[in-house]
Amino acid sequence: MSSTPLASPQMVLNSRMSYTSWIPADPDACARLLPRALRPAKNRAVYMNQYVVGSAEQTTGFGAYSLTYLGLDLDGLFAPDNVTPARFFTHYLNSSERVRAYVLERGVPATPGTTTVEVANGVMTATTYDEGTAIIRTRACVGSEQAIAAGHLRYITRVENRLVSGLYPYVGELSAPYSVLSIEFLEPGHPVYALRPAAPLQVVAGSCFYAPRDSFVYPGGVEVMGPADRHGRTIAADAVPSIVAEPVPA
Repeated sequence: MSSTPLASPQMVLNSRMSYTSWIPADPDACARLLPRALRPAKNRAVYMNQYVVGSAEQTTGFGAYSLTYLGLDLDGLFAPDNVTPARFFTHYLNSSERVRAYVLERGVPATPGTTTVEVANGVMTATTYDEGTAIIRTRACVGSEQAIAAGHLRYITRVENRLVSGLYPYVGELSAPYSVLSIEFLEPGHPVYALRPAAPLQVVAGSCFYAPRDSFVYPGGVEVMGPADRHGRTIAADAVPSIVAEPVPA
């Protein structure tokens, strides 16, 4: 691992990415994973990103790595398009010690883990491992046509007792047609099992895709939103423009 400090933001080019979203089996268990100042989206949706960065040349400093992260869509907070919900990280399994150190400073709950993303005979399979044990597997039918998607996502993290908002610009080449076949949580004893899908599976179609090439900046536009544990008050969309400019790692 390089000893050179990582500057912010970092860029990643052409990752292989499976992004999915669904309605969970136990929405109340999911909601308990949020800080008290946040509330889940009205549909209670969970999101997950499984992706692989195959070489160091695809990044500005992270090096090659694989990652699965999960969490909840939020109520009243949005990306800059005012449509896509902001999201809170609850789990983050990353193969790179260097990347884990970078994101831990920024409030992301990073732990070791590996992810594979493979396509064979028109079926994409993304598998997440913790200490060599498969814990999540996603399967989807993917086509050979491509569509471009670009924009920003907003992810919320907790740094000590502050909520921090980061903007993540992206450009993805999405496969079409596309349809989710299954999302399996394979280990009932693992902490991520709380986020498992309901049966039958109910995906949030507008938040599901496979991109053989997805590029993004990680993160930018960092803003401090306020206390994470305020009682009787919830941070809402109108709180974002009045964010206090406090020092925080970018």
